[in-house]
Amino acid sequence: MTKRSDAASAASAATPATLALTRAGIAFTARSYDHDPRAAAYGLEAAEKLGVEPERVFKTLLATIDGELAVGIVPVALQLDLKALAHALGAKRAEMADPKVAERKTGYVVGGISPIGQKTPLPTVLDESAILCETILVSGGRRGLDLELSPDDLIAVTGGQYAPIARSR
Repeated sequence: MTKRSDAASAASAATPATLALTRAGIAFTARSYDHDPRAAAYGLEAAEKLGVEPERVFKTLLATIDGELAVGIVPVALQLDLKALAHALGAKRAEMADPKVAERKTGYVVGGISPIGQKTPLPTVLDESAILCETILVSGGRRGLDLELSPDDLIAVTGGQYAPIARSR
């Protein structure tokens, strides 16, 4: 994994997420693929096109927790357990956020929402299964761009925490 510091490589993948990682001095690898707008599941498409196990590719989901937005990050082949997310954040109730609100608060489009570099920093929880991986991939801030980094670095840059928030479909 390389630190993206040279101007040419940083410019080719420049998003608020890549800029935030570069500013924080966190090593990452930008991994691009040709996104198919007809893909049924963006995360599974990323895993397939990048040749990465789905257990290492994580999707970023926004939920409303007791009236406030929060981020849950889970493997693409699993679902976000809303009750577990609420519990992890010391709340009672959770529901998926309205996609338009998610886009407005993060500055990203659905299918390309990165947990990194959001317009409004939000409480963030990464599924504890990420601990088992040396690196994971998350959206880089646009469809067709994932960022590979260590789970601990993702926690550091988002101010997040680990918790068991994923469940099988």
